[in-house]
Parts: sequence; C-alpha cells; structure tokens
Amino acid sequence: MENKTYLYPTYEAGRDLMLKNIQGSIVNLNLIRLKKIADYSEFPEIAPASEISGYKAFMRYINLAKPFLEQGGGQILFVGKGDRFLIGPQDEHWDICMLIRQRSVSDFFAFEQNPYYMKITGHRVAAILDSRLLPLEIAL
Repeated sequence: MENKTYLYPTYEAGRDLMLKNIQGSIVNLNLIRLKKIADYSEFPEIAPASEISGYKAFMRYINLAKPFLEQGGGQILFVGKGDRFLIGPQDEHWDICMLIRQRSVSDFFAFEQNPYYMKITGHRVAAILDSRLLPLEIAL
C-alpha cells in the first residue's frame, strides 16, 4: 500500500467548501508533518544560502505569510508543537498544529490566491512532508 501525502487541496474539496455556504468566520485546523531538512530544489530562487531544517523553513513561511493573512482579516490563533495522539492512531504524529481564523470562506480563498502570497509558498512546500487542513464552521 502506497503512503499518500497531502500538500494541496483538490479542486473538488475547494468546491465543496464553497458550496457549504458557511456564513461568517471559519477556523482552519492545520496538522503539519515536517521534513528533517527543507527541500528547496523546486524553489532555488528563495532557497537560503545553506541547508536549514524543515522547522526553520516552516517558521520562515509563517512569518512571511502572516502579513498577507492579517491584511485579509485573518488571524493566527494558535501554533503549537505536536506529537503523537493521546486518542487516535499511535503510529501517526504531527510536528506542528495550528488554528487560523478567517473572516469568511471567501477571504480564505482570496488569501490563498494572492499573487504576492503565492511567491512565498515555496518555503511551505520545502518544509512540509505531509499535512491536513480541516475547515471548522463555528457551532456555538
């Protein structure tokens, strides 16, 4: 059985999120598994002068992405170091867990498609081995 990794949303997943017609804010739960060493082979134009860890590359991405997120009304609510689940598969772990609030689904998509933001996403790709993104609709 092949281990599948996830770095980007599918067209169908994005369409389904839009069709939910969520009114108001969403909070995105991000689970991130990092590479030991960041791989900038696809992005030599933004590669650091020397090798860096996946963690350092991801923190670079967060620091560069934050102004674009805030410009669109988004907010980083939480960034924490992950580990293995207390309840869940014991062979699964996540290095970083984040909660990101967006004013709306439309604002989330506008942030993701900002051409200036797109120029720094190579740091994210260089850093991440696998990820999950779960948009959460506020229930209470």
